[in-house]
Amino acid sequence: MILGESYSGRRVLVTGHTGFKGSWLSAWLLSLGADVCGYSQDIPTSPSLFELASLSNRLEHRIADIREIDAVRDAVMSFRPDFVFHLAAQPIVRTSYTDPLETITSNVVGTANLLEALRSVDWPVTAIIITSDKCYDNVEWVWGYRETDGLGGKDIYSGSKAAAEIVFKSYWHSFFGKPESKVRLATARAGNVIGGGDWAADRIVADCVRAWGRGERVQIRSPSATRPWQHVLEPLSGYLALGAHIARTGRADGESYNFGPRSEQNHTVVQLLGDLGRIWGFEGADQAYEITGNVPFHEAGLLKLNCDKALLELGWEANLSYEECMSMTGLWYKQVLKDGVAAGELMFDQIAEYERIAAERGRVWTQA
Repeated sequence: MILGESYSGRRVLVTGHTGFKGSWLSAWLLSLGADVCGYSQDIPTSPSLFELASLSNRLEHRIADIREIDAVRDAVMSFRPDFVFHLAAQPIVRTSYTDPLETITSNVVGTANLLEALRSVDWPVTAIIITSDKCYDNVEWVWGYRETDGLGGKDIYSGSKAAAEIVFKSYWHSFFGKPESKVRLATARAGNVIGGGDWAADRIVADCVRAWGRGERVQIRSPSATRPWQHVLEPLSGYLALGAHIARTGRADGESYNFGPRSEQNHTVVQLLGDLGRIWGFEGADQAYEITGNVPFHEAGLLKLNCDKALLELGWEANLSYEECMSMTGLWYKQVLKDGVAAGELMFDQIAEYERIAAERGRVWTQA
């Protein structure tokens, strides 16, 4: 498998490794045989997938702020990674309204700090900077956004992700896009990721599980909002495939890529809740949720990505159907919270199952 060949025995630095996506990425890298160093400010949620899966026992676990340049530089220079995946960020839209400065410094200055630290390396490194689909100037059109479309944002969170993309591009042109540079890097954009083990605030699946666990109906603000829902392993497969592609070929350096599901996987919040509720055991929607109509901050009604570039240049495409995405997500919570299955065991089992499905469907990154 391309991913196994690329990451087995390699040193991989993951910033934001204690978060939802960071935990899944760290676990996948460990299953591929990588030597992983994680760098995060804290354990961001309680409960925490990172802690439930006991990942700190299987990797180098660093607690430090991405906004501290000396700490970032020390992590890079002492660990000497072959690959870097930068996920450390303030990820919640609501928090960008209550604490805009934290959002800007974490997402923009934090990205600049990592890029600045990478300027000092004198060995080959491939770095993937993960931003968000919300980096685009969303005009609510029906077409998927392409990597060449305009950046922007009507809220601080979106603006911070667009700014991080601009910082990346300016650093690449100024320092890394030179023949003598040892660093190759690209950005990856994805959004609306769901999956087992997410307990972050203002995330629809996490909100459901918290409410249902208390015997309550979940309150939803925007029932008709449409999103291209995808399982967390989908974009992670893209990030890993992109890193492997750059390291093997030298191509895609300085580029940006969208990773998202097929267009037919766009579903409303109500549809998602109905499907998730049935897996949890509800017989009807009236047991699962209630609509509040309270929208305390701006939220996009429609946002989807065009992923043709990833398909044409990397051979990457989404692996799961909407039904498979919902099944893996809902069953994880049900089996862990209701049936007592060990979170870490189920996490690695689902990674193996995802790889098996991808191999059966001939995904490029599963090939030798």
